[in-house]
Amino acid sequence: MLPEARTGVVCLAVTIPPVLWLKAFHVVFVVTWFAGLFYLPRLFVYHVAASEREGLARFVVMERRLFFIMTLGALLAVLCGAAMIVAAPGYLTLGWMRAKLLLVAALIGYHGCCYHLMRLLRAGGNRHSQRWYRLFNELPGVLLVAIVVLAVVKP
Repeated sequence: MLPEARTGVVCLAVTIPPVLWLKAFHVVFVVTWFAGLFYLPRLFVYHVAASEREGLARFVVMERRLFFIMTLGALLAVLCGAAMIVAAPGYLTLGWMRAKLLLVAALIGYHGCCYHLMRLLRAGGNRHSQRWYRLFNELPGVLLVAIVVLAVVKP
């Protein structure tokens, strides 16, 4: 009799497919990316409203650090997503996946736009109002809803 059987504890070896690990980490990194995409434009709103030099310098540091973290999240999310597609290339034939990837490309463009705006603010070359940044901050939410609906519902 096995020792586990005498104690009532049975150890089962569970094998988790590698694609599920990729999917899990993909979700974690997407959450990290979106946390930054939601908060960085909000920092831009506060940055535009700041007037004293110390406050402006603080926003420059906060924006730079947040941008680094969200860029790392974006890179790892894209790498995990690409690895899942390499593991199952048939997904590229599905319309919902192609639409999702198009929206992800738009999200990458938005990320790049955030970088450009961050550099303008750092250099003192802002051209937008607080209201503009508040509206700009809504775009990742719209993209998130569309991407999640495509990934889950697969219309």
